[in-house]
Amino acid sequence: MEPDTTGTGAGRVTLRRGLPAGAEQQAAELYWGAFGRKLGPALNPPDQAVAFLAAHLNADRAVCALLDQRVVGLAGYQVDGRALTGGSAAAVLRAYGHLRGLHRLLLLALFERRPAPGQLVMDGIAVHTDLRGHGIGSLLIEEVAAVAAERRCREIRLDVIDTNPRAEALYRRRGFTAVRTRPTPCLRGLLGFGAVTTMCRPVGTTQP
Repeated sequence: MEPDTTGTGAGRVTLRRGLPAGAEQQAAELYWGAFGRKLGPALNPPDQAVAFLAAHLNADRAVCALLDQRVVGLAGYQVDGRALTGGSAAAVLRAYGHLRGLHRLLLLALFERRPAPGQLVMDGIAVHTDLRGHGIGSLLIEEVAAVAAERRCREIRLDVIDTNPRAEALYRRRGFTAVRTRPTPCLRGLLGFGAVTTMCRPVGTTQP
């Protein structure tokens, strides 16, 4: 089967499952560009955060969009106990030191999301800023949906924060519906968002 592609002004973008060998730094930079504001208090400074992410990515939990062999889009997912972003508590303490690492572990724990039986959890989407609006995000979502179907999951779940309405609008267009919103006012000053909405999509549905 031919890989899904979409055209952009810069060329043809192709999807692939898994992170290409040697693309960890590209993927980490793209991921940080999308989620650095949220993860910053736990992983800053940025250079150290990107290095930590690059060293602990699970390549087989990614769907990538490639342009001239460069990663320009990325979607991660969690299933069978493994997600795109890894790194144990011990790895955090090694990277940041015990004194600075302990409070970082507490912050990272706030982002822990485990799938319920029959669920695949999607870990957000990152698309290069110059290529947004070309349908890359939609392609990534549908490829993750195909992964979920092959793994016989019944549902895809994700969380979106209230300061990212663009992402929420994309998810709604791709068939996700909100199932609950959790206010997090105590995190607004620290992490920059005040509510988290959980959205789900049944596996097997397709979107035009």
